[in-house]
Amino acid sequence: MPFESLTTFGWNERWAQLLREVPGDPVPGRVVRHDGVALVVAGPDGIVTAPLAERLDPEPTVGDWVAVVDGRPVAVLERSSLLRRRAAGRDAEQMLAANVDVVLLVCGLDRPVKTGRIRRGATQAADAGAQPVIVLTKSTQVENAQRIVDRIGAANPEVALIVASVREGVGVEELLAVARDKTVALLGESGAGKSTIVNVLLGKESAAVGAVRASDSKGRHTTTTRFLHELPGGGTLIDSPGIRSVGLWGDSDAVAETFADIAALGDGCRFADCGHNTEPDCAVKAAVVEGTLTPERLSAWMALTQESDDNAERELAASRRPSTRKRGSNRRR
Repeated sequence: MPFESLTTFGWNERWAQLLREVPGDPVPGRVVRHDGVALVVAGPDGIVTAPLAERLDPEPTVGDWVAVVDGRPVAVLERSSLLRRRAAGRDAEQMLAANVDVVLLVCGLDRPVKTGRIRRGATQAADAGAQPVIVLTKSTQVENAQRIVDRIGAANPEVALIVASVREGVGVEELLAVARDKTVALLGESGAGKSTIVNVLLGKESAAVGAVRASDSKGRHTTTTRFLHELPGGGTLIDSPGIRSVGLWGDSDAVAETFADIAALGDGCRFADCGHNTEPDCAVKAAVVEGTLTPERLSAWMALTQESDDNAERELAASRRPSTRKRGSNRRR
């Protein structure tokens, strides 16, 4: 296989085959950072800057593999996954990272842990075709940590969970194992401990660690742009700025995958399109009555399903409107 020096960045035969389909004798590069007018890419000759001479479709983002000819990106290789969310304050997709295998949903136990936020993050990961993993950090800093862990685990039975206190070495081996030879993205609020996780996975002080206010355990955005790091043992890690809101931008299949238990129960409903609300002979409502499914989990499923359906309607309406985007525009992602 050509370009084996890029194996630690995730290069494999699939990408090699896609590159062969691009004319002009290209070389591959994985996007480390998007600088607006140029991409910083990991290529056969190391980390280089590749100016964007023309608009690419799709627009590249961190984690993408691009074909480079004469030092300039000419094509984005077909993605295996795309982690995305709804842009804050507007009905538009915001790309977070491409070709992601695992999404670490990082929550600090030194603040209220919101199960709704975790479910949204897990749904985002499912939409991208990636594995979500909940990481509860700062476990040694609170007295009732195990009670919170049990609550989060019970509310998200389909999602793997790691309990960590990285500075004390708790959970480090589990984090290293889940990241090995994978492309891992981190999502979480500022101050949740993402930068500390980045540093331990990289084996060096690469990411700045910010102070956390004692009054509310909130932190500042110590990471200001998305960046792809090479992991020492193979694989890559994509660090992102802290995200205050997690707006869904995906389809109902991602919600169904996040709530696989409800989807399985739904097979026993009388109607194939049962909304688990007022329909008769609903197996899901019966499970709530029997106590095998919590009302809170059913309510969370309903809320995310409705949000996903609303997004689909807005996306369909937007696709029917004439495009006003100017040719040659190149917005930063």
